[in-house]
Parts: sequence; C-alpha cells; structure tokens
Amino acid sequence: MYSINVRDHFMIAHSFRGEAFGPAQRLHGATYVVDLELRRAELDADGMVVDIARATEALHSVLGEFNLRNLDDDPAFAGRNTTTEFMARVIFDRIAACIEAGDLGPHAHGLSGLRVRLNESHVAWAAYEGALPARAD
Repeated sequence: MYSINVRDHFMIAHSFRGEAFGPAQRLHGATYVVDLELRRAELDADGMVVDIARATEALHSVLGEFNLRNLDDDPAFAGRNTTTEFMARVIFDRIAACIEAGDLGPHAHGLSGLRVRLNESHVAWAAYEGALPARAD
C-alpha cells in the first residue's frame, strides 16, 4: 500500500455539553495540526498516489471553512459536541467529497482509503480513517 501525507492547521473556538467535559464545557480555543493520509494499492499512471499540491489545496480549503470560527455558532453542528474525534470524521467526509468531485484530479478516483488525524497537542490526537469507494481511473 502506498500513501502520502499532507499537513495543515486550523484554529477554532467551541464548548462542550456534558459533565464528562468538566471545564471544557466553557468556551475555549483549540489549534489543530491536521494530517491527511491518502492511500492506494498501486501508483497511478504518473507514478504517484495523488498530486500532493492538489491534496494540500483541498485540505486547506476544507479547513478554511472552520478556521478562526466558533463552531458553536455553526448550524451544521447544532446539538453536537465538536470533539476532536467528531471533527476528524467531518474533515474525512469533506475530503472524500472533494475526491468524488474531482478536486484532487482524475487519478484520485483510484485512491482506496484515507485517514484524517487531528493533533490537539504534542501528546494527544484523534483520527478517523476509512475506505473509499472503488472506481476506475
């Protein structure tokens, strides 16, 4: 299995509901370093997993939707705790949609899986990974 990884970051504010979160129930900020890993069994016709520049642009675009925003104000997240784990899945789904839309180029349809890892500090992170639908290039 071949893979590439691109990295970016974003900063948000949010709060959580529920006693399990203790002081994090109050509004607080987070800066996430995000690793996007894209995988495929065989290299494409150009000898790569996917165009790294396009992957970087797609990740930056997706993260730009959240950067410097209070996630509590986003209607898409109403009633949800925007935990690190939850946001990893949100980013995964949006990157998968970018792949399906062709934003990573025509050969990206040969990708077999991806993983999104949100590093919330130098010692703690959460990730979501999954397979992508099989499609011919």
